[in-house]
Amino acid sequence: MSLALRHCLLRAVASLPGLTWQSIFTPRRWTRGSSPRVTRKEWMNLIGTRAVLATLVLVGALAAFPLSAGATKIERIVSPGGLTAWLVREPSVPLIAFDFAFKGGATQDPPEKPGVATMAAALLDEGAGDIDSKSFHERLEAMAIEIGFTATRDYVSGSLRTLTENQDEAFDLLKLALTAPRFDADDVERIREQTLSGLRRATTSPNELASQRWWATAFAGHPYARPPRGTLESVPAITAQDLRAFVRKVLARDNLKIAIVGNIDAAAAGTLIDRVFGGLPAQSALSPVANASPQGLGQKIAIDLDVPQSVLIIGGAGILRKDPDFMAAFVLNHILGGSAFSSRLYKEVREARGLAYSVYSAVMPLDYTALFLSGTATRSDRTDQALEVMQAEIRKLAETGPTEEELAKAKSFLTGSYALRFDTSTKIAEQLALIQLDDLGIDYIDKRNGLIDAVTMPDVKRVAKRLLEAGMLVTVVGKPHVVPAKGG
Repeated sequence: MSLALRHCLLRAVASLPGLTWQSIFTPRRWTRGSSPRVTRKEWMNLIGTRAVLATLVLVGALAAFPLSAGATKIERIVSPGGLTAWLVREPSVPLIAFDFAFKGGATQDPPEKPGVATMAAALLDEGAGDIDSKSFHERLEAMAIEIGFTATRDYVSGSLRTLTENQDEAFDLLKLALTAPRFDADDVERIREQTLSGLRRATTSPNELASQRWWATAFAGHPYARPPRGTLESVPAITAQDLRAFVRKVLARDNLKIAIVGNIDAAAAGTLIDRVFGGLPAQSALSPVANASPQGLGQKIAIDLDVPQSVLIIGGAGILRKDPDFMAAFVLNHILGGSAFSSRLYKEVREARGLAYSVYSAVMPLDYTALFLSGTATRSDRTDQALEVMQAEIRKLAETGPTEEELAKAKSFLTGSYALRFDTSTKIAEQLALIQLDDLGIDYIDKRNGLIDAVTMPDVKRVAKRLLEAGMLVTVVGKPHVVPAKGG
């Protein structure tokens, strides 16, 4: 943060009675358990002031990090207890961003009870130790601390954001959430009902139905086939005992990745890491998960749903993250459908024919498989046309590859925009955790753009055939519309 900006902020804070750095950063969930002594008018005034000041602080945080990913200096530190973490020091902003992840997410759900991982993650910050849920959140809000957890198919992740002056309280609360979650009956039922409400809405969502059917077909018999949020049948059967068993199974020190960014040195970071994670089991008890390839390729599955707009998903085998061809696939995907406004799919599906508002493609490497996915939503009577156009563009790129201009523009955009993933401490912490999960090495940030620049036209053409020529599984959800065949 520049000296001038810091001076401006300090003057602003000093001129507003009762306003502190801490109050600027009160979490978004401030309404829960807020003090009855604060009037609605006072809160509204404070919200408006906080919005202005938070914007200024964010500008300062952006200025603190040069817009060059390579300029981000990462230290590999080892705590006194032997835990490894990646640290980026930033003493000019009085904040700490702390991200971590445990390998083993929804794939570790009991086969008959999908949804356990998601419910457990949602409940970790709903009271811990001798602190009930209401008191836990009141403490977070009183100290402007944000703690959150989420579960994906492959891992459970968490994050903490705090002012440095409150770091001891913040990390103590995080420790309790990880080592002594309460899973009180009232909280379990509240989260269960929220989950069921979302699942009931999903039964009429074409997006949800298309995705669920695609995964269930592509990975039948594999944990990836199970919906991470669970089902209307499985979620009611999940017990607090199931949630505790999941936590004991997955949250352990041997499958943990940690990233820290902010105003903290290596010694203090190591001490805090041990304080938070030192009480966890040394070894996880993960169930083995087999590698898998998507099945049902070449099929088209239609689901009848009376909605005005149909959703379609096209998917097939992808390329693993550590495969030498991954970067070429990444560049190729940007050309096909990874760019919001310049991709081939966008130009042909939206601009040329007006078939959809948005269309996408993605390469998705997971722990036990790799996928290529593409999709869109379109008017039901134009679904067949949209699918035909998308498949034609996929075939065309597979057969001829991109143009030299497309390749040059894609590489320029992907290298030039990479710095935007590192323009705040929060983004840096998130990226460091993801790079560790993918096991790409602490020097990946320095190497990444060079790997993209090294992608050649022969590389992209070879990968286009490998990635796009194979059969695809298609799921379509909407109102069937019969289109007469050409020629009558």
